[in-house]
Amino acid sequence: MASVQILCACTSSSQVQHQNSIRYRYGYPREKMNERRCSVRVEGGNGMVVPSSEEEKRKLRVLVAGGGIGGLVLALAAKHKGYAVKVFEKDLSAVRGEGRHRGPIQILSSALAVLEAIDQSVAWKIKEAGCVTANRTNGFADGLSGEWFGEFDLLTPASRKRLPLTLVICRMTLQDILVNAVGPNILRNKSKVVDFIQEPSKVRVILENGEQHDGDILIGADGIWSEVRSKLFGRQEANYSGFTCYSGLTSYLPPYIDTIGYRVFLGMNQYFVASDVGHGKMQWYAFHGEPPSKDPFLEAGKKKRLLDLFGNWCNEVIALISETPENMILQRDIYDRDMINTWGIDRVTLLGDAAHPMQPNLGQGGCMAIEDSYQLILELDKIAKHDPDESEVISALRRYEKKRIPRVRVLHTASRMASKMLVNYQPYIEVKFWPLSENAINIQIKHPGIHVAQALFKFTFPQFVTWMMAGHGLW
Repeated sequence: MASVQILCACTSSSQVQHQNSIRYRYGYPREKMNERRCSVRVEGGNGMVVPSSEEEKRKLRVLVAGGGIGGLVLALAAKHKGYAVKVFEKDLSAVRGEGRHRGPIQILSSALAVLEAIDQSVAWKIKEAGCVTANRTNGFADGLSGEWFGEFDLLTPASRKRLPLTLVICRMTLQDILVNAVGPNILRNKSKVVDFIQEPSKVRVILENGEQHDGDILIGADGIWSEVRSKLFGRQEANYSGFTCYSGLTSYLPPYIDTIGYRVFLGMNQYFVASDVGHGKMQWYAFHGEPPSKDPFLEAGKKKRLLDLFGNWCNEVIALISETPENMILQRDIYDRDMINTWGIDRVTLLGDAAHPMQPNLGQGGCMAIEDSYQLILELDKIAKHDPDESEVISALRRYEKKRIPRVRVLHTASRMASKMLVNYQPYIEVKFWPLSENAINIQIKHPGIHVAQALFKFTFPQFVTWMMAGHGLW
């Protein structure tokens, strides 16, 4: 894994050049950002085989399946490098719908630094639209009492390493910023990749409408249900995590909004996450262990069920659920996939959720896709300055995988472990006490393991967070 310094070590000629390290600024002159924003409409083309122009043939031809966050960030970086890049998305409106369903995305310091290195103007727009949470208290609390179990610091590690501060942003807003930056000449809507054919000198993508496109490489960035991954390694079932997730967006602003940014409330077989997402809104997620839902899109009854599940929890949790309209409560079941030891074959590789879908409790799925994108660009840049042969192209893709897999594997494993640990939280145990009578009295005492867990958390978690957000500490 490359550190953030390595991940962000080179930019296009239009970016700020750095010699030995990169410095991250917290703002840019507003007059330089005076670009006119526009709404981009992208449509699929016609015809069967689309030939490249002579100019494009002299460039590295990058084909990307999927117009989600990872695919768009990769396309933006490839565009700045001057590659001939095409992104094929089956339905941008569905991606936007998924964004509403999944709620805001957390962009950790490492991922935001990568975005700054790729395109400072885009990074500035993201920071303008997002809500910084790192400058407030963040941590874990007891679900019943609301008392803090442990806090973690997102501000100090970022400040020490001169990284931008962690923020949250609406997924749909983030996607719109990236779509506008990538542009309609690159992004093709209504273009679902259903197959590909590899040849010694190229890879050919086949779309659902019969259209075909040739390129030097194909990047599968088409999410957890990736068609590219299925064609590479065979179709496999995703793993149900055992949890369903209810999410809600409310205009209710609690009295602690200025001091607390992000908080996870712990309980047995369930936990609750609340975050300020800016613009006068609070976002929350309620995770509960249960079988997969038969119809998670039914609107009615979710609020009542949540109040039944969390009705005896602290006032902070109950207030957020109670103040959320029924139609703003959504539900989705949580799936992931096992890590694989390689992400590609020959001229094809995977990126983001297509390669390593993980559970959302660490908020790192999108960040890892952003990091993947730039590491891949670094490897491609080593071969793009000349006309690379087949072995050079394949070696670049395998180097990308080799450098990314160790870091992603740690976070993938940690997300599964965190899921189990979060729902096995038990702050008190009941003991029977017999005073001078025959009737036993049940009393609650604090679980002796809580103090041990808090001590371990205080010692280990800050180091893990520092490594996670800055890319240092293990490799």
